[in-house]
Amino acid sequence: MPAMSTPTTPTIVVVGHGMVGQRFLEALAERGVAGRARIVVLCEEPRPAYDRVQLTSYFSGRTPDDLSLVEGDFMERHGIELHLDDPAETLDRAARTVTSRAGRTFTYDTLVLATGSYPFVPPVPNKDAEGCFVYRTIEDLLAIEEYAKTARTGAVVGGGLLGLEAAGALKGLGLRTHVVEFAPRLMPVQVDDGGGAALLRTIERMGLSVHTGTGTQEVTVDETGAVNGMALSDGSVLATDLVVFSAGVRPRDQLARDAGLEVGQRGGIVVDEQCRTSDPAVFAIGECALASDGRVYGLVAPGYEMAETAAAALEGEVKTFTGADMSTKLKLLGVDVASFGDAHGTAEGCLDVVYSDSRSGIYKKLVVDPEGTLLGGVLVGDADSYGMLRPLTGSVLPVSPEQLVLPAGAGAPAALGPSSLPDDAVICSCHNITKGTIRGAVTEHSCTTVPEVKKCTKAGTGCGSCVKVLGQLVNAELEASGVEVDKGLCGCFGQTRQELYEIVRALRITSYEQLLDSHGREPARGGNGCEICKPAIGSIIASLAPTIGADGYVLEGEQAALQDTNDHFLANMQKNGSYSIVPRIPGGEITPEKLIVIGEVARDYNLYTKITGGQRIDLFGARVDQLPQIWARLVDAGFESGHAYGKALRTVKSCVGQTWCRYGVQDSVKMAIDLELRYRGLRSPHKLKSAVSGCQRECAEAQSKDFGVIATANGWNLYVGGNGGATPRHADLLAQDLSDAELVRLIDRFLMFYIRTADRLERTSTWLERIEGGLDHVRDVVVHDSLGICAELEALMAAHVAGYRDEWSETINDPERLRRFVSFVNAPEVPDPTVKFVPERDQVKPDLPLLSIRPLQALEGTAAR
Repeated sequence: MPAMSTPTTPTIVVVGHGMVGQRFLEALAERGVAGRARIVVLCEEPRPAYDRVQLTSYFSGRTPDDLSLVEGDFMERHGIELHLDDPAETLDRAARTVTSRAGRTFTYDTLVLATGSYPFVPPVPNKDAEGCFVYRTIEDLLAIEEYAKTARTGAVVGGGLLGLEAAGALKGLGLRTHVVEFAPRLMPVQVDDGGGAALLRTIERMGLSVHTGTGTQEVTVDETGAVNGMALSDGSVLATDLVVFSAGVRPRDQLARDAGLEVGQRGGIVVDEQCRTSDPAVFAIGECALASDGRVYGLVAPGYEMAETAAAALEGEVKTFTGADMSTKLKLLGVDVASFGDAHGTAEGCLDVVYSDSRSGIYKKLVVDPEGTLLGGVLVGDADSYGMLRPLTGSVLPVSPEQLVLPAGAGAPAALGPSSLPDDAVICSCHNITKGTIRGAVTEHSCTTVPEVKKCTKAGTGCGSCVKVLGQLVNAELEASGVEVDKGLCGCFGQTRQELYEIVRALRITSYEQLLDSHGREPARGGNGCEICKPAIGSIIASLAPTIGADGYVLEGEQAALQDTNDHFLANMQKNGSYSIVPRIPGGEITPEKLIVIGEVARDYNLYTKITGGQRIDLFGARVDQLPQIWARLVDAGFESGHAYGKALRTVKSCVGQTWCRYGVQDSVKMAIDLELRYRGLRSPHKLKSAVSGCQRECAEAQSKDFGVIATANGWNLYVGGNGGATPRHADLLAQDLSDAELVRLIDRFLMFYIRTADRLERTSTWLERIEGGLDHVRDVVVHDSLGICAELEALMAAHVAGYRDEWSETINDPERLRRFVSFVNAPEVPDPTVKFVPERDQVKPDLPLLSIRPLQALEGTAAR
């Protein structure tokens, strides 16, 4: 039955639910249209809209759900009918109906075509053979990933944006990879000959084989019909098991053609400045549309602007789309590439200012007119200045262009700040957000942080390339408004944690009192500090102890007073005042003899016993006075502290790896044990968790850890910045195909750089998203040594490894240190009478009724207080 609209409720049918289609729905919702109209969406794919720009990040650990652009309740909240896996097949303009593949017919008052584009596959023999793929959807990626498991070599047809992303994906899957590009250079649309040459050199150094100036004439197949090679137009032949076609896209305009709508000679649904087609009741937006300037736009930013324009037209607003900025910034195979404005210098009389360093793979070109107006540019290998240069396009540069392309130390580099930009400069091209709008979010809407400005304006929520400049603008505006941006750790210190770390390291300060008196705020000097800075400084001193000559034992002297509650007794306090015991079990591997010891200890002390998700055994219910006795037995059996109580390394999980598993390709257990023993006791701003998986099946869940390791046929892939918990985050790929030594070296650097620069109580996941430059900056520092500090980071880790001492071994052998493990300092022989238990499932649990009426006076005089 046709789904009919009522006389009072118009129906809007949207065909296509990609990034642009979703932006159109959001624009309708923002205008309140969703509450006044029936909205029906026909989606060809089996999932709602997702971030196609970040598609390749699937191979770095992001899941399809991570890529989704649709909030969980968005459709339900706005009453939008979404039909997945059910594309529109016929359009009857006379009847104003659309019929889907499932046979549903919808009558519309307004139809919006957001059908996007389809991959262009050259008409070569055997283009549809087994082993041939396109690179466009999540389903394409899933199919490539599965087929690559039995392949050794892959070839990508096309050296543009998506082609290089596909090549990076194949390389990450362990395939020897070829790139075939018909044009004489890579990325011919975005970069010039110089930029293409720099990109080519960098990519070839990564082990990819690039073939430019040649095309694919034939895909060859074996007797089963599966791909076994490619014949090229230059006469050469490539042996390959897998082919990915990424030779550009074409507008998906067939539905419009069949319905008699006007289309362009080379494709694309013809639209006017309001994105209306030749039928006033039908709009077309995104890659399927041929805009009024005669162009089809394949970037997401113009698509978003078209979505806004169409939504505005439905409301009678005056808004037009006459063209868009084609600037873009990407990271392809780890290489920064950006182009903006007149990148190829086509304007009459324009001049090029070029800096090229073939050794480091850096190429920068600015295009200016004779009066110094910036017209465009190309940046390869170093695109940090893109966020400031692109908004300046069309205006006279405030400094000479030479200063803007030269690296530090090679001239007089100029650091352009936010003040250099006019208010009408577009900062976020994805959502067309100007500097003035961002300033207004701070001054008029009281936004004081980047996340608040993102929520208020949508700036920075697209490709993310403007986030760095966004942060600079927010801080500059706050300061201009007289709002002091105090970055101090707390009321006692005006410095950040990072600055205090450097002070302690450089001046070899070994006590909190010394640091407070010499570098604290004036009113705090001579005082006792606070509960924010004391544990933070204690952690800094502990992490630097071997280097600065401090005692690494956290309960030694003044250090004891700096620790959090759990560190006071080297154990986690539980809800009834008892404590837990967590011995270290590196890599989750344990002998039967050690298992027996844990069982005997649990039995003798009547402890609740549980196997944890971190592949350890936790023992709960010990009184504070029992802790030394229990640990004496565990240490005697060869156990060490598992540091479950400290901001330190917790566990390194593992699967059984190639030793036992038929899918394993590396010895994950040995690597996990080596890593856990290397980093045990490492004090850090927050807890650290790790895991090692022996193959891509990822049984150890390495991508949910602060640093995770996944085996490949060629070595190890290192992922960083993941975590589980209330706000889970998949880790990002830092480096791949590492040897054992390379892996350990990069983890050393990563951890010490994190400890050096993170804020107090900041997990690696939060740190990675906050630190300026994000993952790219961290990779530059720890992989490429861009700051020249890697030798120092490695030395700091070496000092930690050499100076490690087990805290419980140190404690049980020192009678003076054992004096603190009592319930009452004035009655050390008396156990806490309120710590009681009741039986449950053949074990014990806290006596909660007793806990709920626990007398306050029973807590007086405890060591914890």
